[in-house]
Amino acid sequence: VQLQASGGGLVQAGGSLRLSCLVSGGTFSFYAMAWFRQAPGEDREFVAGIGGGGVTTRYADSVKGRFTISRDNAKNSVDLQMNNLKPEDTAVYYCASRRNPLLGPINDYHYWGQGTQVTVSS
Repeated sequence: VQLQASGGGLVQAGGSLRLSCLVSGGTFSFYAMAWFRQAPGEDREFVAGIGGGGVTTRYADSVKGRFTISRDNAKNSVDLQMNNLKPEDTAVYYCASRRNPLLGPINDYHYWGQGTQVTVSS
């Protein structure tokens, strides 16, 4: 299974970005998908997740109401729409998949993309 993330960039505070992750290999609908992020000097943290069926979603408190995760099982892709971005959202964002359609803890995601940089200027 390979994950390819894209869509990062530089944006001013209050702006929006949309990240996409394309997954190849495996049966996409069998995998829960999630986005994580890691800022310099910080641990990797969970941002948002979505179950295999696309119904169940979960968000970190810091992004609730601003970020939306979605998936298209026909296209093997998962997106993260990020609105009202803040400087503290600056990080490398990673998509990840889990060999289970249910969401799980961070240490139970088996496949990871290469990361895409998001920088929010104040």
